[in-house]
Amino acid sequence: MTLPRHPESTTVDLVVIGSGTGLAAALSAYEAGLSVVVVEKSQWVGGSTARSGGAFWIPANPVLTDEGSADTYQRGATYLESVVAGSAPAERWRSFLDHGSATVEMLRRLTPMKLFWARGYSDYHPELPGGSAAGRSCECRPLDLKLLGADRKKLRPAVLEAPVPMPVTGADYKWLNLMARKPGRAIPRIAKRVAQGIGGLLVGREYAAGGQAIAAGLFAGVRRAGIPVWTETSLERLVVEQGRVVGAELRHNGKTVVVRAERGVVLATGGFDHNLPQRHAHQHPELEGWSLGADTNTGDGIRAAEEVGAGTDLMDQAWWFPAVAPLGDAAPDVLLAERSLPGSLMVDETGKRFINESGDYMSFGQRVLELARDRGALPGMWLLFDQRYRNSYVFAGAHFPRAPLPKAWYEAGIAHRADNPADLARAMGVDAEALRATLGRFNELAAAGVDEDFQRGASAYDRYYGDPTVAPNPNLRPLDGTLYAVRIVLSDLGTCGGVRADGLGRALSTTGAPIPGLYAIGNAAANAFGNTYPGAGATIGQGLVYGYIVGRHAAGKLPDPAEPAAR
Repeated sequence: MTLPRHPESTTVDLVVIGSGTGLAAALSAYEAGLSVVVVEKSQWVGGSTARSGGAFWIPANPVLTDEGSADTYQRGATYLESVVAGSAPAERWRSFLDHGSATVEMLRRLTPMKLFWARGYSDYHPELPGGSAAGRSCECRPLDLKLLGADRKKLRPAVLEAPVPMPVTGADYKWLNLMARKPGRAIPRIAKRVAQGIGGLLVGREYAAGGQAIAAGLFAGVRRAGIPVWTETSLERLVVEQGRVVGAELRHNGKTVVVRAERGVVLATGGFDHNLPQRHAHQHPELEGWSLGADTNTGDGIRAAEEVGAGTDLMDQAWWFPAVAPLGDAAPDVLLAERSLPGSLMVDETGKRFINESGDYMSFGQRVLELARDRGALPGMWLLFDQRYRNSYVFAGAHFPRAPLPKAWYEAGIAHRADNPADLARAMGVDAEALRATLGRFNELAAAGVDEDFQRGASAYDRYYGDPTVAPNPNLRPLDGTLYAVRIVLSDLGTCGGVRADGLGRALSTTGAPIPGLYAIGNAAANAFGNTYPGAGATIGQGLVYGYIVGRHAAGKLPDPAEPAAR
């Protein structure tokens, strides 16, 4: 069937609503012989995937095996059973494992992406049974965006742009932060990426990495397959006949059109990141609009599914991420390696430590919200560090070692600097004696190399972003001399609660029965890993895998279970 490039009344086998990991569902269905159309609310293709770090986490996948990983399906199952700990139905994560390798093989067949193992990027909870300090995260090698041809202009922009044209993978990021401490590892990587970026432009290529690469790779595969992507087209409602979802009512250029779907509709619309009333109702009433998810993620798919009887789950959860308090309407600058590097610690509005600063970012946000429930308000938070730290590491992704922090941060009260703890405490508005005691206790523990209070540095994940030149603990060093404080807020990479779905990606009703013709994947669905984040790229990983699953199931390539699962 030849499909129109723009919305008009038509019939296809599968309608995919959302162009992040929804593109994987489109590719899967296409390869299985179905006619597909992708619908995207914004002017951009790529969703939150294009704004992400771009890793995907899939245990025992062929990329790992080809590059020498000893990971196995059973170790992945042991780990997920441990880390999920009953917070999601076991069929969700087991199906993810069952189809992970097939998904990666599909990406290799149908997209131009060249994938690699980010060796050493530890799982987020490697100390649990089945966990891996070597990690299971994979990435796309820098990809030429010019492969998209005229559609290059439709790719959703990245969150951050490098100061010079250079594709930076997640594996590169670790060493770029250590450029002043480990120049022998960092400088060759920087030189390679600068040469690739600038050299590529000279020969008509535009290399990108991270989420830009994986979104562009999926988009290129969809273009190659001839699958139409309708941008600036929003979902108004699902069309139901005799209890089955048979299409979608869409809005485009002020007109309403209905696209019928013979095999089903896939909701890949992202979460409700930018729907503050919903976030206040489900998560916390003081949350600000500081999500880094795509700005069109307002819960459209979740709302439409609820209107046809779907249940929801995990609506209180998000891929939380601490960030520097933003200036005005600017996007927040997330903090990843900065929290793990030695010569730093975090305190709340009482001047006391409250967390292992180096822990994974989702657990960080959950701890902050736990404190908020206990105290009745979100805690104030500060990252403290000294001059040696400032001289040694990149800060907030853009401020190089020894460079001053932005003057605007000081003027806005986001940053403070002082020669002693008492003056810093006064500038921060915290109790001076409490801060002095906190620093004294922290310095004592840091000197010994063992954090008896919060176990910072005990996990291989903590140490991944530490400074390998600091011993005995790469995450700990006493602070001295000039001190800095930077205000921290709770941001996120998107919500991860949504439509309840089963192991085939089928949306489930409030009674737990599958809704015929309706699927939900990615952040439109309740997290397959419950209230946890197993490793870097688990959100993209499950979106890709469930995209593969729903495409094959819609085509009749995956059998229904004898008994529908219910929770």
